[in-house]
Amino acid sequence: MTEPDIRKGMPPVKLPREEFERRYRSRFADPAFRPLQRELEAIIAAAWDAYSHSRKSPVTRRAGSGFADPGYEIAVDWLATREAMLQAQRRHDDANEMPRILIINGSSRSEHTCPGEMSKTWRLVKLAEPIFVDMGFAVDILDLSRPASEFGKQIHPCKSCVSTSMALCHWPCSCYPNYSLGQTDDWMNEIYPIHPPPTARRQKKPSRWN
Repeated sequence: MTEPDIRKGMPPVKLPREEFERRYRSRFADPAFRPLQRELEAIIAAAWDAYSHSRKSPVTRRAGSGFADPGYEIAVDWLATREAMLQAQRRHDDANEMPRILIINGSSRSEHTCPGEMSKTWRLVKLAEPIFVDMGFAVDILDLSRPASEFGKQIHPCKSCVSTSMALCHWPCSCYPNYSLGQTDDWMNEIYPIHPPPTARRQKKPSRWN
């Protein structure tokens, strides 16, 4: 069998200790952290250790039954998201459940940030909601202005793993969280269960939210 041609050559991304610390410290510019320098030194040392050893998923457990390799150490974060999606699948397949409709506010404008005023899109969302309720739907609202206005709300980008191999694309996505790179709190883990069920949707997230 012909060996695959793995194409590499992009610029390196590994940071030296000094640059890693500079970037990490920049998050604590508030003078309130000045009395906590000793504690911060310890935290930076622990964060550097995780980064330098690429500890992406520091908390794991054995996969258990239902997996091809029951003894594989799998991230507990991924398992929790998977279970939430399986529950959503069961609700989706239950004929006695009320049909649901998802309304998406794709505007990043918010009264809680610089504009100081809600978006027209949000106003339309709130006008549409009671209409669907009157039609007999349970309504879920996905407000994509939250990453711009709420602490800890972020959607990490899809890395297009599937373009290299379908086997690399997992549902839910296994790229995040990556604790060693600080790529945590991916809001997609909460969004997955209100999206179409796993059997109907394979891609982690669209390349653009419109």
